[in-house]
Amino acid sequence: MRRPPFLLTAVLAAVLGLAGTAGLAGCSSTGGLRAEQAARSAASGGGGSGVSTPRWTFAMVTHAGSGDSFWDTVRKGAQQAAAKDNVNFVYSNDANTANQVQLVQAAIDQKVDGLLVTLAKGDAMKAVLAKAEAAGIPVITVNSGEEFSAKFGALAHVGQDEATAGRAAGAELKQRGRKSVLCVIHEQGNVGQEQRCNGAKAAFGGAWQVLYVNGTDLPDARAAIAAKLQADRSVDTVLTLSAPLANAALQSVADAGRAAGSTEEDTFDLSSQVVAGLESGSIGFAVDQQPYLQGYEGVDLLWLYKYNLNVLGGGSPVATGPQILTRKDAPALAGYVGRGTR
Repeated sequence: MRRPPFLLTAVLAAVLGLAGTAGLAGCSSTGGLRAEQAARSAASGGGGSGVSTPRWTFAMVTHAGSGDSFWDTVRKGAQQAAAKDNVNFVYSNDANTANQVQLVQAAIDQKVDGLLVTLAKGDAMKAVLAKAEAAGIPVITVNSGEEFSAKFGALAHVGQDEATAGRAAGAELKQRGRKSVLCVIHEQGNVGQEQRCNGAKAAFGGAWQVLYVNGTDLPDARAAIAAKLQADRSVDTVLTLSAPLANAALQSVADAGRAAGSTEEDTFDLSSQVVAGLESGSIGFAVDQQPYLQGYEGVDLLWLYKYNLNVLGGGSPVATGPQILTRKDAPALAGYVGRGTR
């Protein structure tokens, strides 16, 4: 059910009101000694920031997040940087684009000092970001919507170029000798996912099919992938575009009656399950865009702009990926994934 705008505004206002006393209490163990000490000190009421700048409030509004390990990692990076930078950090998310717009508007109405926004459905965010610019609120876009970022007045975009990431995946598939790939898009209309699939297809050069599934209903997605694998025995590889879908695809291979090892599963993004799959060999490779860096660098770039009028990127994105990870990387990754920073 769509939540009315006044309720979204009220919710964000309440969170903003609590940010000064509780906004950093959710910080936990992360990399970087100084930032880790700051987060612990802040959580215990000791302040603990690494700088003496004014206590600005930055709001991050994303198109996804609840119960998703990827977005938990983005958020953790942002919280870590906020603790270090003496920033009140406020996070909200909504998969419904109209509701995401309302959350951004609520942050503008609360006169936050900076905004971090994802642009999965970029055109829908144009008008509200124009309002942020008119209000003098600096904006950094993260993760999705690189092509819209500068046009909508953002200072910089932090993330990976999705077409570049797709080409990296396609080149890896080709090098691994795969013949026929099924690329699973789990959010129809998401520009970044289309770019991943198209980039991979172009670099791969072999047989290619695209399957659209509902990523918010993993049992249904699992069944759809299994049905496709049963119907087309020529497919030897499934490429998923998120870690939750990777696990569903692994189950789909068994559901389709295929022998273990007969169908390779590869994916974008990491989770503890993906790292375990890399280590066991059930997943061939993962394309990591380092979500922790997206949150961390997003907050840091806003802080640098407020403090020193610094801007990074020069009109190009501040790239956090792609990084191809395979079985040899799994042992080192396990600890970092376990603490929620990879």
